Amino acid sequence: MSEAVIVATARSPIGRANKGSLIDLRPDDMAAQIVRALMAKVPQVKGSDVEDLMLGIGQPAGEGGFNIGRMVAILAGLDDVPGVTVNRYCSSSLQTIRMAAHAINAGEGDCFIAAGVETVSRYASGASDMAPNPIFKGPGGRTKERAAGGQGTWAPAAGLPDAYIAMGQTAENVREIEGVTREEMDAFAARSQQLAVKNQQNGFFDREISGLTLPDGTVVTKDDGPRDGTTAEGLSQLKPAFRPDGQITAGNACPLNDGAAAVLVMSAAKAKQLGLTPLARIISSGVSGLNPEIMGLGPIEACRQAMKRAGMTINDIDLVEINEAFAAQVIPSAKHLGIDMDKLNIHGGGIALGHPFGMTGARIMTTLINGLQTTGKTVGMESMCVGGGQGMAMIVERLS
Repeated sequence: MSEAVIVATARSPIGRANKGSLIDLRPDDMAAQIVRALMAKVPQVKGSDVEDLMLGIGQPAGEGGFNIGRMVAILAGLDDVPGVTVNRYCSSSLQTIRMAAHAINAGEGDCFIAAGVETVSRYASGASDMAPNPIFKGPGGRTKERAAGGQGTWAPAAGLPDAYIAMGQTAENVREIEGVTREEMDAFAARSQQLAVKNQQNGFFDREISGLTLPDGTVVTKDDGPRDGTTAEGLSQLKPAFRPDGQITAGNACPLNDGAAAVLVMSAAKAKQLGLTPLARIISSGVSGLNPEIMGLGPIEACRQAMKRAGMTINDIDLVEINEAFAAQVIPSAKHLGIDMDKLNIHGGGIALGHPFGMTGARIMTTLINGLQTTGKTVGMESMCVGGGQGMAMIVERLS
């Protein structure tokens, strides 16, 4: 079986949706800039070496439609590289990395671009999730009742779950059943902001960000999200965002964002042939399914799968990145997995940096490898929860 390695990564800065620095960039143009930046890092790799471009996106419609994976290949000057669009919501671009690794393992290609993009600012051009199945109307009614407050602790109902449940409602459900307190969530969110600000200031993120050129020629190189001076005390003053008696706020949840990232996945043999030193090798991955109404706990089983396939325990993992969709779900996921805080999201996470859905998997991989290099650590694991009741995880070993 051919071994899959990562030879280059690139990510854009992350903009705040509808009011941030990247609102004027289309998703296809944005992703094409990052793919070009990725390829520029490895000039030994030609377009003719690339088997396929796989692009993840949470809403493959409007400006993100037209099989945006193929559009990005063309816009990036890779006319002869095919392209495919992949949607597994928040794990879309981790899915593309996984697909590339699987193809290499199977001997069906030696070089793949695994990328992801999301531009929530551009959703007005069209969205894909517009025709829900009426069979879920009943379960949706349950969620609506819970959203009004005063319903007690969540428990799974008989029959179909609410497959279309809003993410904020899932976070409240997870908070209830896991006993996560407002104080814990606000402290975690403040930590995310403080770590992100620290690492933005010390140049950590500069090492992984490729600037984006806007239509007016402005070059953006910094994430919009990190907020200096954020404290748990300050966050405690925010009102609940999703239920009158809830505890999820705009401060302990991720914002809405724009951004793109890309990873070049290659067989170890091809990398050697081209004289490339791999950054990391892909060891294993996992994907889980669970009740959509508590989707935030998806990382637990996905990480367990990945560790089992790698023959590892959590003690073998040096750094862990769990996407911070909500503090309410990262805290119990880490607890169930036995992850120490000194190895979890140590450079800040999605609450501070942002969570452009299709970008996140490849963005986290970029940050994870950067983190392993910076700390001199070896083994890293990334994971995230996924809308619809899923989780995904991947373990990598740093090679350089």
